[in-house]
Amino acid sequence: MSQLTTIILAAGEGTRMRSAYPKVLHPIGGLPMLAFVMRAAQAAGAAHLGVVVGPGHDSVQALVTKETPQAEVFVQGERRGTGHAVMQARPLLERADGVVLVLFGDTPFVTVETISCLAGLIDKGAALAVAGMRPPSPAGYGRLITEEGRLLAIREDKDASPEEKKIGFCNAGLMAFRAADMLSLLEAIDSDNAQGEFYLTDAVAIANQRGLTVKAAEIAFDEVFGVNDRVQLAEAEARFQSARRRQAMMEGVSLVAPETVFFSYDTMLGRDVTVEPNVFFGPGVRVEDGVRVHGFSHLEGCVVKSGAEIGPFARLRPGADVGAKAKVGNFCEVKATTLGDGAKVNHLTYLGDASVGAGTNIGAGTITCNYDGFGKFRTEIGKGAFIGSNSSLIAPLAIGDGAYVGSGSVVTDDVAPDALAIARGRQVEKPGWAKSFRARHEKK
Repeated sequence: MSQLTTIILAAGEGTRMRSAYPKVLHPIGGLPMLAFVMRAAQAAGAAHLGVVVGPGHDSVQALVTKETPQAEVFVQGERRGTGHAVMQARPLLERADGVVLVLFGDTPFVTVETISCLAGLIDKGAALAVAGMRPPSPAGYGRLITEEGRLLAIREDKDASPEEKKIGFCNAGLMAFRAADMLSLLEAIDSDNAQGEFYLTDAVAIANQRGLTVKAAEIAFDEVFGVNDRVQLAEAEARFQSARRRQAMMEGVSLVAPETVFFSYDTMLGRDVTVEPNVFFGPGVRVEDGVRVHGFSHLEGCVVKSGAEIGPFARLRPGADVGAKAKVGNFCEVKATTLGDGAKVNHLTYLGDASVGAGTNIGAGTITCNYDGFGKFRTEIGKGAFIGSNSSLIAPLAIGDGAYVGSGSVVTDDVAPDALAIARGRQVEKPGWAKSFRARHEKK
């Protein structure tokens, strides 16, 4: 394939989203839509990448830089159509050689295969190639007018004649140009249409007038599903989740109730993992083989090693690292903490900024007191230790291997290996006090 330059249009305001955020930053599976498109372009071998953004969209520029530091960002100061948007990347187009692809930041499901298909049509002699699809209803889409395998024109819905509106083969938006012809075609586009805008699609008719070869490639409608409002965003999320669930099961994961499990774009699950109903995987989760995640658990930014057991109703926050065959039980929260192999945190516990050695047992109601209002401090618990129920561990703190902490303790000092620490008030009993207490109140 010839050298590929990709322009992604991400300048739309997305007012139908009713949001303070640019449309292309709204996430699907935890990843902004624009990032999906950028990654597809890179995976297809794009040597150069340009993104056209709207004015004041610093957050979009920040995402572009984070995803691809070498990408170039161009600002479309006025919204005057797709042709005008592409022309904002003129400095990049002037250097382009081979194939130039135009994608849209709000169509997150475009695939490497489609990008390669369009670029391949240019390599085979076309000056311009357009992706077409057959939506359930063509209303609102530009129609592709073809004849004997050639694409003659794209007619926008508002400009189409009644006969042209009957055409079911519609413009999917994606276009590929032979770099040597692109600028000349763009410069010939005018704004003589119902919207008074410069339509990128007019390049098709111009190329035909010049005797250049124009082709159309039919692709699946689902691949170019665009997002313009919150309803379509929810539908896109549902499409993503459905595909991701199927992929997980085909790769050896058991989902007890697939429709209730939600994945992020980068969720990694090993073989023979079992996921019970109502589990949410946020970004940055890696689960190794043989793990069981019980229902109503929430995992994000964590690692769960082989054979471990999570939940039900457990929350693993960023930095949690659960060792092999370890257990994090019901109503436990773990953050920035390493649990050694076989460690147990069975119920009603918070562990933050800590390390727990292999085989250690953390009793119910234990908390690491890691924050003093200004800074975070660590708690280090050794191997084979036993922390009694309802203990408060005041960080910074170190508890040695094999140490015991008595239930109900508030531990402020380090505990030596194999020692017993009891940090609670001594019990006092007053015989008959309860009886006299009740009698006084009954008399009143």
